[in-house]
Amino acid sequence: MVGSLFPSFAAVAVVALLHSLAVPPAYSQGNLAFLLCSGANYTADGQYESNLHRLLTEFKAVPPTADRGHYRNASVGVDGFHTAYGLFQCRGDIVAADCTVCANRSVSEAILRCPLRRGVAIIFDNCVLRYSDQRFFGAMDVGGLRSFYNVNNASDPALFDKQLMELMTDIVSLAATGSSRFAVGIKNYSSSIDIYGLVQCTRDLSASVCDECLRFLLGNLVRGGSVGGQVYAPSCTLGFEIRPYFSFSVVPPPPSLASPVEGPAPSGGTSLPIGDPGSEEKKSKPSRILVIVVIALAAAVFLLLAVVIYLLRRPMGKTFPNDPDDINEDSLQYDFRTLRTATGNFCEENKLGQGGFGPVYRGVLPDGRQIAVKRLSRGSGQGLTELRNEVVLVAKLHHRNLVRLLGFCLEEEEKMVIYEYLPNQSLDKFLFDPVKRLLLNWEKRLKLIEGIARGLVYLHEDSRLRIIHRDLKASNILLDGDMNPKISDFGLAKLFRVDETHGNTNQIAGTHGYMAPEYVFHGQFSAKSDVFSFGVLMLEIVTGRRSSGFRESEDTLDLLSHVWNHWNQGAVLQVVDQSIAAQCQTAAVMRCIHISLLCVQNDPMTRPNMSDVALMMSSFSVSLRAPSRPAFLITGSNSGMLPGDEGSEFHDNIDLQKKEAEYDVSISDFGPR
Repeated sequence: MVGSLFPSFAAVAVVALLHSLAVPPAYSQGNLAFLLCSGANYTADGQYESNLHRLLTEFKAVPPTADRGHYRNASVGVDGFHTAYGLFQCRGDIVAADCTVCANRSVSEAILRCPLRRGVAIIFDNCVLRYSDQRFFGAMDVGGLRSFYNVNNASDPALFDKQLMELMTDIVSLAATGSSRFAVGIKNYSSSIDIYGLVQCTRDLSASVCDECLRFLLGNLVRGGSVGGQVYAPSCTLGFEIRPYFSFSVVPPPPSLASPVEGPAPSGGTSLPIGDPGSEEKKSKPSRILVIVVIALAAAVFLLLAVVIYLLRRPMGKTFPNDPDDINEDSLQYDFRTLRTATGNFCEENKLGQGGFGPVYRGVLPDGRQIAVKRLSRGSGQGLTELRNEVVLVAKLHHRNLVRLLGFCLEEEEKMVIYEYLPNQSLDKFLFDPVKRLLLNWEKRLKLIEGIARGLVYLHEDSRLRIIHRDLKASNILLDGDMNPKISDFGLAKLFRVDETHGNTNQIAGTHGYMAPEYVFHGQFSAKSDVFSFGVLMLEIVTGRRSSGFRESEDTLDLLSHVWNHWNQGAVLQVVDQSIAAQCQTAAVMRCIHISLLCVQNDPMTRPNMSDVALMMSSFSVSLRAPSRPAFLITGSNSGMLPGDEGSEFHDNIDLQKKEAEYDVSISDFGPR
């Protein structure tokens, strides 16, 4: 029924040969799949250009070989003084000759397409090249995420998606835990069709960061029965096809992974230390076994002591204090056996859905209360920090438009969060379903918008702490029995003191299509970041169209530009979901679209606060200023570029399409997500 991962090389070689004779491959080996120019311009003939030239010359002269995992990283210069950091990596199944060709082309194309730019990430089918004046080794970067999907669908979309997710989840785990950070696999869909999957991280990432990166991309992979798709980001890539587009026979045994090596600069001022995954000193087998045994014994003793201490200190009962200030971790703690019984041992029938960090199950407690249990996968990027984030934040928040957290569990290597059960699940299950969307008339959609706005006002201004959600989207809006919206999933939320207004981060996390431009490109987030996400979500509710994966025509690649074009043409009512077009009030829907355009302005200072949004929604007497052109989050060869004033680094849709044609990045039967 299911093909095994990594079958024998001989069998796979035969299958690949037969497929290649029967059907032409979906990809040529020279396609440019991803390009992101970032950072400011550097000065021609300056020190940074000199260091960058040395770095790229070295990559072209001595490309990485198979024994080094087709990977090299390097830096030229003294840290903080015009240093050029870079890495080059070929795909795990690429032979040395093709890797050399890709090294030369990627360097040439990076300089040609991003002249004088300090940061570049460029990905071809065979390799990835990154360089920057900022040290990026080991950090996940999914900025400018770019995705493709095949317009053809499988005969049984539900079965295909189920088989696909099983395959991709398996090889994501293999790649994250393997030293090569590369994995491929095959899974059978029907008697004549197999699904071929491939995932890879850059080898500077740790196992946990690689896992987080790939699962983030997996959450952005187009499904719905599409028979092919790829998602690209600077730190990781993944894809699948129903035709073989990689080679098993040349996959080398994964070499050991070493951290990037940085050597001291010589007296001349610069150095070119090259990271070598195979340069670690080899140890004898007996001594290595001894070290492993000692570590395992020590870990076992420590774990045993921790379990004993936990059992002695664990409270026997559970109470839920009425005062949020009295809430502590002990009062919220559930034991694993109770949750296992409540969910029927986490059976498939009780599974409500699959999130980026793990599945969610419905459960019934002994007292009859229904609960939702988010069971974080063991390889999940959400660790104890994110778990405590949700527990501490949500347990102290009390608002009718926020999901109530009931508790958590940390037992037997399990990490789980328990919420109130909401029978109608998430908004996206209704909004983007051709049948269920009919249940959302205009009155209910307006009620959803107003409820979400009230929840955000509470988070931003009315709670005792200022909280930025950072991942507001349709799938994180849950619906109770009366279709009232409740904001959920605070794993990415950021806590601020009342006098704090904004923050910065090097770890960009969120959902493509909802993230504000200042957050995507500069790591800057504030309450205005949530306002941007709310504006996108508001447009989705009015139009019934997804922001991610939107493609109306060759001239319209995203939802925001689609709405803006109709707004300028005086035909904005044409974007309204046709299932509610006849019943909605023209003035009310026009006002909602107007407010949403104000929320998605490029400059965060020109966006309203959520309290202003709530006031605009509730009172027609409040006048609205005219919106200017919104930020366009476009998936294209210069992914994530935004429109701006003339002469800026941003480009609009039409310019972007022209550049795509020049870059020759089109793939047969595929379109940008």
